[in-house]
Amino acid sequence: MVIGKVIGNLWATRKDEKLHGLKLLVVQHTDLQEQLKSSYVVAVDAVGAGVGDLVMVTTGSSARQSELTAGKPVDAVISGIIDRIDVGQ
Repeated sequence: MVIGKVIGNLWATRKDEKLHGLKLLVVQHTDLQEQLKSSYVVAVDAVGAGVGDLVMVTTGSSARQSELTAGKPVDAVISGIIDRIDVGQ
């Protein structure tokens, strides 16, 4: 899993039939201090996230393990909205 911040929505009028009805969000990767990195991913929203939310993104074949994405051509899914990150010092 990776941590990121939702920075926008993505609309595609032409796409694989299995993607119809899925909400696509643009997520910018962050570090543990929530500092933005220069990498991005388009992820299916499985938890009701929105712009500005800090989220957990599951990638690769694991992204197809959610009830919403099973059997669909998905490589990234938002699997959680983060409330807080505590890292030991």
